[in-house]
Amino acid sequence: MSTYMTSLPAATVAAQQTFITKVYWWMCVALVTTAGISYYVSSSPALLTTVITNQALFFGLIIAQLALVIALSAAINKFNAITATALFFLYSALTGLTLSVVFVAFTAESLATTFLVTAGTFGAMSFYGYITKRDLTTAGSLAFMGLIGIIIASIVNMFFYNSITMTITTYAGVLVFVGLTAYDTQKIKQMGPALREGSEEEKKLAILGALRLYLDFINLFLMLLRLFGRRR
Repeated sequence: MSTYMTSLPAATVAAQQTFITKVYWWMCVALVTTAGISYYVSSSPALLTTVITNQALFFGLIIAQLALVIALSAAINKFNAITATALFFLYSALTGLTLSVVFVAFTAESLATTFLVTAGTFGAMSFYGYITKRDLTTAGSLAFMGLIGIIIASIVNMFFYNSITMTITTYAGVLVFVGLTAYDTQKIKQMGPALREGSEEEKKLAILGALRLYLDFINLFLMLLRLFGRRR
């Protein structure tokens, strides 16, 4: 068990709280952006038909999302804070477009229920990651390796569909993103004291932290929706 959190100065605790509050704020605004765009597109037959029937557009959106995540994660230092923020919200908007099909594929009741379950699970694991005195690095590494396995299995299953494989990867996905939520929260918390409040670096890392938690939340929601969602 790590003891790095047992006797932190008040200034360090305050810096951690300030930084992670900013991270959660950006994450929540991005989630609202995604939900709003998804609802708007799903309510417009013309837009929804375009997204669903135009395969080139749909796969183009997915490729653009992957490119944005890679750019923000790997090259955050090359952007200024305004650009990083704009790219983050562009990503959340594109995610809203691709997730619009979810609004029409599942009932409103199951969407609401799954969202509440996701929010509760995410909140509990993020709180655990924030308060625990254990070093979650090993758990985070295992979760990341599990994520790689899920991605590979999902790609293979696209060509050789097997319902058992789908079920296994879904349950594994829930465990992976539960673990990543706790791990990412702990790592984000540890960034706070090393950053000067209001600096360019702090603003960019707050966006990067929000992106990580946003991805954990969205993917956990989709995994739980596979398990508990009721289709129309």
